[in-house]
Amino acid sequence: MDLGDPAPTLRGCPWPLARRAARLAGRTPLPAAELDLADALGHTLAAPLTALTDLPAFDTSAMDGWAVAGPGPWRTAGRILAGATGEPLADGAAVEIATGAQLPPGATGVLRREHGRLDRGLLHGTVTPGQDVRPRGQECHRDDELLAAGTAVTPAVLGLAAACGHDRLPVRRRPTVDLLVLGDELLDSGPPRPGLVRDALGPLLPPWLAAAGAEVIGRRHVRDDFGLLRDAVRHSPADLVITTGGTAAGPVDFLHDALEATGAHLLVDGVAVRPGHPMLLAELPGGRHLVGLPGNPLAAVAGTVTLALPLLHALSGRPADPYRTEPVAVAVPGHPRDTRLVPVARTDEGVVALRFDGPAMLRGLALAEALAVVPPGGAEPGDRLELIPLR
Repeated sequence: MDLGDPAPTLRGCPWPLARRAARLAGRTPLPAAELDLADALGHTLAAPLTALTDLPAFDTSAMDGWAVAGPGPWRTAGRILAGATGEPLADGAAVEIATGAQLPPGATGVLRREHGRLDRGLLHGTVTPGQDVRPRGQECHRDDELLAAGTAVTPAVLGLAAACGHDRLPVRRRPTVDLLVLGDELLDSGPPRPGLVRDALGPLLPPWLAAAGAEVIGRRHVRDDFGLLRDAVRHSPADLVITTGGTAAGPVDFLHDALEATGAHLLVDGVAVRPGHPMLLAELPGGRHLVGLPGNPLAAVAGTVTLALPLLHALSGRPADPYRTEPVAVAVPGHPRDTRLVPVARTDEGVVALRFDGPAMLRGLALAEALAVVPPGGAEPGDRLELIPLR
């Protein structure tokens, strides 16, 4: 095979191989840019976050009370509030101080307000050296690496970046996603009617994809029409097009034909997993990608964690999800040949599979803490299974 030839299509491949193929498809992360802190939430660090200063930048009081110098009793004078500085303290002197205020030179500790007693101008109490003081550099020192490249920018990351002096962050561009919800039978509002069902994936997927680092730029309902689907895929500007339904071989399952018509190359066409085995991954012209999810809700969730999330994480520059296992408390049936993804909850004895785990069901998923990866043949009590977090 020539090095310029496209990779062969993986058909009905094992579940771990499909997940790996999705991550490899995004092996070149999206470009980096510097953004203001206010605009960086949900992005991914493109470089390590380092401290621009010691943190704290100076010795501070950890409590409301008095900064004291030497052993007591102490004569008190004055007050230091946060944002202000004080004069040096001589031995035997104390100054009232607020939490977070800078300790004056010469202070040896802080006497908490509730532990001090004032009597005729003298402050009484017991303070050990360094008591209730946050020393300079307690959390980090200037130039320390605080977070690695590939860390998702959460509100806590923004707070840390601000605390150590940053106004802007180098981050990866968020991969854009266009969600195409396929099917003539779908309703956008109200209860189901004869022959018609509510679209559950339109509300479910966008916030989940956003949490994985994506910018969802569109969510459209596409009727069961080959031409409409072909044009929607062909003209989408998104880095990743995600479709729901149309991945099998039914009379209105047009996705394979639409991909062929747009010049796409299938990377994964079916996965040995239940639910969700008709899922697919394709490379579109221009280096874009498409993930085709089955139309049944839990099957679509299986496709999301198998193909969409690993691809989005790779494009965002995030590391692969850590491999976590936990023991099962009760036997979990398996498929004879395929991997099963089963909604589970934790108990004191281990994880247990939840009811309502059919491909069209979401009730078990709504109660679940994770999806357990059950190998062919199932799992016995005490066996450890990989868990994919859902919360």
